[in-house]
Amino acid sequence: MPNPYLPRWEYIPDGEPRVFGDRVYVYGSHDTAGSDKFCDYQLKVWSAPIDNLNNWTCHGVAFRTRADRDHESDTPWTDGELYAPDVIEKDGKYYLYAYIFYTVGCVAVSDRPEGPFKLISQYKVPENSPKLLADRVFVDPGVLVDDDGRVYIYCGFEGSYMAELNPENMYEVIDGSFIPDIIPTDEPHGFFEACSPRKIGDTYYMIYSPKNGNRLDYATSKSPTGPFEYRGTIVDNGVDYPGGNNHGSICNIKGQWYIFYHRTTNGTVMSRRGCVERIEILPDGTIPQVEMTSLGFEESLSPYEVTPADLACVLKGDCIITEKNIFTRVITNITSGSIIGYKYFDFGEDYGSKTMEFSVLVNGMGCKSKIRILIDDYENGEEIGCIDVGPDNGVVSGVVKNVTGRHAVYFVIEDSFGGYFTDMFKGRHLFELESFVFSK
Repeated sequence: MPNPYLPRWEYIPDGEPRVFGDRVYVYGSHDTAGSDKFCDYQLKVWSAPIDNLNNWTCHGVAFRTRADRDHESDTPWTDGELYAPDVIEKDGKYYLYAYIFYTVGCVAVSDRPEGPFKLISQYKVPENSPKLLADRVFVDPGVLVDDDGRVYIYCGFEGSYMAELNPENMYEVIDGSFIPDIIPTDEPHGFFEACSPRKIGDTYYMIYSPKNGNRLDYATSKSPTGPFEYRGTIVDNGVDYPGGNNHGSICNIKGQWYIFYHRTTNGTVMSRRGCVERIEILPDGTIPQVEMTSLGFEESLSPYEVTPADLACVLKGDCIITEKNIFTRVITNITSGSIIGYKYFDFGEDYGSKTMEFSVLVNGMGCKSKIRILIDDYENGEEIGCIDVGPDNGVVSGVVKNVTGRHAVYFVIEDSFGGYFTDMFKGRHLFELESFVFSK
């Protein structure tokens, strides 16, 4: 599946990927299109076979803080929004940890990784605990079950902390185990939020969001209790794209490492969809930073299949992805100078053709404009064609230069006003982009 890797109507940010058995599960928050706040009151679970990452199954709502049409609330003491869960397995049981906005958190359990999860208890903390523990809020929890069976929970917002949990009940903090500032807020660490621990070999990784919230950074240690050494950035969702916060983690699926993260849509930082990129962990433990792409789990996309516009991984200017309804998502607010990009298409081998056809489905805005089509770079890349877009809705087609091999594709938008009234129409929305395709 390309990015976003779940159905395009689904909004699952803060994704924590876990492989249990022969399936990969994603546990995340749940956003809604065009919302003016982060998250809602339910946690949904999606999974796919590790042998077929194009076949995602929705297991429905696994936990909720408000009653819905089918179930009562799972948290009788609050109806606050649910944020950023994690699920870990211990002794054949699956334990859910989630932050409940501004209220006491809890732990839930299931016999199955997909849930549903049933409440065990609110967190239990030692008497006279520091305020961070005494409040029992536990912001954005990430949980690690170590090889020796000990259990650690890492949390934080504008400051990190950790504690050890009693492995006999999984919700009781062990007295004396609290450690503040497990990841420093000072540079270079710059911790902000979104703790996600992983153990790889004998090294402990902490993936988190720094003060520049567009990024997912990481730090490593030889101990679950630190100290953690800052190592760098894994992915930045604000490069050539409307940035927002970020939250996610790494996962090994059949020998390939991935970073799961999210990107914003709908002109707000609150409508976030899950994305994934392939990463590499080098022998020295470092993770080279990867770029955002449209690929998801794919190695390349086919330009000869219809590409929905909202798979864009580059949006510069005022343009944004907007969901009109569950069936329709477009790129809107397209003005002169907007840049829309997709990485990467494989155009195949050279069979002697000098040209090919490009077709795009647009919603007109009563304007005339142009789409310049460039490959490899939106500033200095080769221009393979230019298509005139009219004022009406429909399909616009034109002949472009044939290309072969693997390329990023960029659309650079220009208005066609000209003349005396050019300045008057600056910033005008020219059209909406629904989809496009190349053909030979």
